[in-house]
Amino acid sequence: MNSFPDDRRVTDALRRILRGETAEFEVVLRRYEQPLRAWLAAHVPLGIDVDEIAQRSFVAAFSRLEEFELGTDFGAWLFTIARYQLMTEKTRLRRIADYHARYGPELLQRELDRRCQQSPEIWSTKIEHLERCVESLGEHLGRFLKWRYDEEIPLQEMADRSGRSVPAVKKQLWKIRGKLQECMDARLASEGGSS
Repeated sequence: MNSFPDDRRVTDALRRILRGETAEFEVVLRRYEQPLRAWLAAHVPLGIDVDEIAQRSFVAAFSRLEEFELGTDFGAWLFTIARYQLMTEKTRLRRIADYHARYGPELLQRELDRRCQQSPEIWSTKIEHLERCVESLGEHLGRFLKWRYDEEIPLQEMADRSGRSVPAVKKQLWKIRGKLQECMDARLASEGGSS
C-alpha cells in the first residue's frame, strides 16, 4: 500500500501553503515522513532521538518555506535541513560530553566528599523515606520504576509494554523522579531538613 502523494501533489500543496493554507503541510508530511525517518535512523548515533530530529526538521522546513524555490527538489531541501539539524544535535551532545569530561570528575568528588561527611543514620532515614515515597506512587507509576531500575528494561520495551511512545515513557520517568524528589523534600523538611 503506497499512499505517498506524488511530487505534483506536493508542489500543489506547497503553493497553497505559501498562500496561507497551512493545513496542506499534511501532504508534505505524508510524502516525506517515512523516508526522512528512515534516513535519520540510518545516520543518527546512539543518544539522539530520530523522532525529535525529524520533527525539528519539519518545523524548520515549514517556518522557512518562503526560502524554498518552487520547481526545485523539495525532498533534497528537506533532507539538507535534516542533515543540519542532525549536525546541530551532534554538536550539542559533544559539548555536553566535553563539559562532563572536564568538570564531571571534580563535581563528583565534591559530592562524594559532602556525602561522606553525613552520618549513616541520615542515610538510613533517607532510604526509609524513599521506600515510603515509592510506595505512595501506587502500582500504576511504580511499575515504571520497577521496569527501569529493578529489571533494567530498555525504554523501547517499556514503551511496548505500556502502549506508549519512547518519548512518552521518558517523560513519565521524569515526572516520577520529580514526584519522588518532592516527596523526599517534604519528608526531610518535616524532620527539620536533615539533608
